[in-house]
Amino acid sequence: MALCFVSIGSNVEREQNIRAALVALHEYFGALLVSSVYETLAVGFEGAPFYNLVVAFVTETPPRQIVTILRDIETRHGRVRSDERFGPRTLDLDLLLYGNEIIHEQQLELPRPEIGKYAFVLEPLAEVAPDLRHPRNRQPYRQLWNEFNKSHTSAKTIRLVFD
Repeated sequence: MALCFVSIGSNVEREQNIRAALVALHEYFGALLVSSVYETLAVGFEGAPFYNLVVAFVTETPPRQIVTILRDIETRHGRVRSDERFGPRTLDLDLLLYGNEIIHEQQLELPRPEIGKYAFVLEPLAEVAPDLRHPRNRQPYRQLWNEFNKSHTSAKTIRLVFD
């Protein structure tokens, strides 16, 4: 069994798509630990603000299969993939961590490098797993968040209630 963390983001019909992602993830993986929802400005393009959060669950599903499931959920909720790295998203689901696995392959890198790059990933991760240690540098996520350069962050925590 592995403790997994997935980041969720949406800037198109945000609340509806976030709710749908949570329902789908629950159907696949069971009980979820869900962070607060953070509203952040779009990064890398001009667009509507995003809702971002992180969920955790325990599973025996292998990491590559989880990535396939996440892509299927994105597609079923209107995600259109293009060559552009940054753009509007109905849903963006990324496997951040799979236990303490370190994987570096063409289509899968764990832990995801975005953990240390973007506040909208690190802040909710530090919220739900403050004492968990990053598999590479062994620092707790709370410490990584405390040391993160927040001068360019735009996040504000919002309260969404998910039934």
